[in-house]
Amino acid sequence: MNSIQAPNPSALINEFFTPAYLTASLFRSLQRPNSSRGNGERVLVWPGFGASNASTVALRAFLQSLGYKTEGWQLGRNSADVQATLEELKKDVMARPEPVILVGWSLGGYLAREVARDCPDRVSQVVTLGSPVVGGPKYTAIASTFNDSDGALDEIERLVEERYETPLEVPVTAIYSKSDGVVAWQACIDHRSPNVNHIEVVTSHTGFGFDANVLKIVADQISATNTKH
Repeated sequence: MNSIQAPNPSALINEFFTPAYLTASLFRSLQRPNSSRGNGERVLVWPGFGASNASTVALRAFLQSLGYKTEGWQLGRNSADVQATLEELKKDVMARPEPVILVGWSLGGYLAREVARDCPDRVSQVVTLGSPVVGGPKYTAIASTFNDSDGALDEIERLVEERYETPLEVPVTAIYSKSDGVVAWQACIDHRSPNVNHIEVVTSHTGFGFDANVLKIVADQISATNTKH
């Protein structure tokens, strides 16, 4: 059994204050002259649970400004039907003529990892932002919304663990924060896959897609991994 605990409800205070600094942070991020640049690589950016492409506008615009070709997805809001969503995303990635870079926020990052796990020849690298890779929703703020009398959370955790039987071959950068009020940071750490680079930042969960430092790290990691391959 994992010793991880879902974030304390008091940690959500950090999330409520995020809008106060988003505008300034976003302005700084778009002015960063030293961020690593791309060369037209295709980057697909996927939102977190309950969110849509609107949540990733700043992140996509930032990467676009650095020379990447960015896209959101065509699935509306990210729903709780992980398996159905995963199958749709795999179809999209498999239909593309060249391997893509996947950047996913929270549940979007988990989905990115699993697409890469199943389609390693079609994904060149993955970057996750506050994504739970242990336990599914069990160690997140939404765990309390489940009626867990039938052990649903434990079953989801078992299914997540089962996926590790197929090795994750694609390089992954996992960005996490101990200030995350939605996902327990320990659940963002992959102890099973040797090619995952973990980077700690200081931001709220809702700040991952806007924080200037995070955006620069995303760009630098994409560039560095592309250079290695």
